[in-house]
Amino acid sequence: MSSRTSPISQPITIRRAVARDAKRLTRLVRGSGAYEGKYAAAVAGYRVGPDYIEAHRAFVAVRADEHGGRVLGFYSLVLAPPELDLLFVADEAQGRGIGRLLVAHMQSEARAAGLDRVKVVSHLPAEDFYHRVGAVRIGTALANPPAMPWDRPEFEFRIPSE
Repeated sequence: MSSRTSPISQPITIRRAVARDAKRLTRLVRGSGAYEGKYAAAVAGYRVGPDYIEAHRAFVAVRADEHGGRVLGFYSLVLAPPELDLLFVADEAQGRGIGRLLVAHMQSEARAAGLDRVKVVSHLPAEDFYHRVGAVRIGTALANPPAMPWDRPEFEFRIPSE
């Protein structure tokens, strides 16, 4: 089994992102293989700054044995209006269930905040992932050139109360 598809071999901790994570999160976004080729311009100047981290519910996934170690993935939940704004998993950590863990954590955070739905505008290559983790397609976010020159699928997570 290749490392790309092997399950998580070490425990993962999901913790609240802090300002000092900003550069690591920015590198993860800009270095994402999902944004190569025609998609590269969408993240070329993208920055996840300390102000963004403080303003939103941003969480990072790290190996439990690494204190402040390498970020394997992260997400950002915006409460008003409810939206999963960012969700990235490091290329070398994909296929190991980290994205699924982050989505489950996001749903728990959304439920705790009293939300019953969370929208996400998906990057085209991530569309199948969102289907697999239970998001429902609700529409299409239309292109907005030059910032976003292509249409994107729009999904919704329905957050059941416990």
